Amino acid sequence: MRNSFVETANVNRFSTALTALERRGAQEACLMVVDGLPGLGKTTALHRWAAQTGAIYVRAKKEWTPSWFLNDLLAQFRITPGHSYQRRYSQALEAMLQQQSSLTLQKRTFAVVIDEADHISRSGRIMESIRDFSDMGDIVFVLVGMGKIRDNLTAFPQVASRIAQYVRFEHATKSDVRAFYDRICEVPVADDVVDFTHSVTAGFNREIKEALATVERFGRRNGAAEGKPVQLGHLSGQVLVNDRRTGAPIVVPGGL
Repeated sequence: MRNSFVETANVNRFSTALTALERRGAQEACLMVVDGLPGLGKTTALHRWAAQTGAIYVRAKKEWTPSWFLNDLLAQFRITPGHSYQRRYSQALEAMLQQQSSLTLQKRTFAVVIDEADHISRSGRIMESIRDFSDMGDIVFVLVGMGKIRDNLTAFPQVASRIAQYVRFEHATKSDVRAFYDRICEVPVADDVVDFTHSVTAGFNREIKEALATVERFGRRNGAAEGKPVQLGHLSGQVLVNDRRTGAPIVVPGGL
């Protein structure tokens, strides 16, 4: 399997929303929410984007406190936290402003990506800290979660009003599945395999990649090559992937 990134419809929606955020009229509207079910590629896409752009990526913890949040943020800058909360807050703000200034000179947007943000979307103290950072430095925060953030933030109207863009990651389309096979599978694959993969994986990226790995192994063992792609009939009786809901193996039926 090739180590390549697949530009899916979800990734394109995120890129479009980011462009809109950068062109926002109200400077204080610096927040973006990215949500969707687990397994749709949010973490992969946002982690890659952060690494490419110089953004800071942190993963929220269930028991995060404001101090723990600041400690994790400072760790990304390799800064030893001060003893007081006020000192840590000042350190974090200064570090983010410096990074923002550096990236602005390169005509790039600095952002802080907080994954698993459902854990903190009910914490008024942490969300208000994020709002303060955003207001004081026009710093973009991207909150990544599993569909609960938008509803939870209605309890904090001062925070919710600063969300400029919502992006929902949806199930992969059939075109996305074809893109996965074309981009990272090392053997050619026929359209009927793509169609079956799309159907049985329900468009979840994790399952698509598992199915792809199975098809790739089969193709290598059986001499798949240009002009001789793996077809669904070749896979008859093979376990393609396990069902996400039940864990039961999904077998490619025969006689196709």
